[in-house]
Amino acid sequence: MKTAIKICGNRTLNDIAILNQYPPDYAGFILSGGFGRSIVMGTFYELQSYLDKKIQTVGVFVNEPIEEIKRCAYHEELNVIQLHGEETTTYIQELRNIFHGEIWKAVRVRTAEDILKADTLPVDKLVLDSFSAVSHGGTGTLAPWDIIINNRPEKPFFLAGGISVKNVSDAVKEVHPFGVDVSSSVETNKHKDIDKIKNLIQIIKN
Repeated sequence: MKTAIKICGNRTLNDIAILNQYPPDYAGFILSGGFGRSIVMGTFYELQSYLDKKIQTVGVFVNEPIEEIKRCAYHEELNVIQLHGEETTTYIQELRNIFHGEIWKAVRVRTAEDILKADTLPVDKLVLDSFSAVSHGGTGTLAPWDIIINNRPEKPFFLAGGISVKNVSDAVKEVHPFGVDVSSSVETNKHKDIDKIKNLIQIIKN
């Protein structure tokens, strides 16, 4: 089965130009404020307007009020909402009433229980990431592959956390995720790097 590719943390028109040249399946945009790769909705609308329409857009939100997500999703440029905080079943069910695309839940995996609990949430896919007590993601450290392999969720999942050209082949072969989710590993000096993106995509497609 083809491994899906999500490239997250896109912020500039140059990022979009790279994605259009070497298209992933999904492009992620951090739409909650206060993070290193956060952008405002006006910037997202501009970037999205230049993005190849074959690439699905993923809006990443962290503990955002439902009304704020409703405002962001109003024009339906988002194909997917990815929740990266402590969102509950009630929150997700309420979100489903206003958003008709896919909903994903990111999980900072520390134990098998973290995966099992997330697998019961009313979401379409999971994003299994490394655990950090101080960050909701983007740490660049490897997720615990062994725990994930031995406690695979029923839902399709993306493997995140430290995936790069150096280990993506092993990640796909050993963990068998639905997809891989990368951000900082395809950057140089905090900007998307065309060669790193090209190499990562070529490795996965081959």
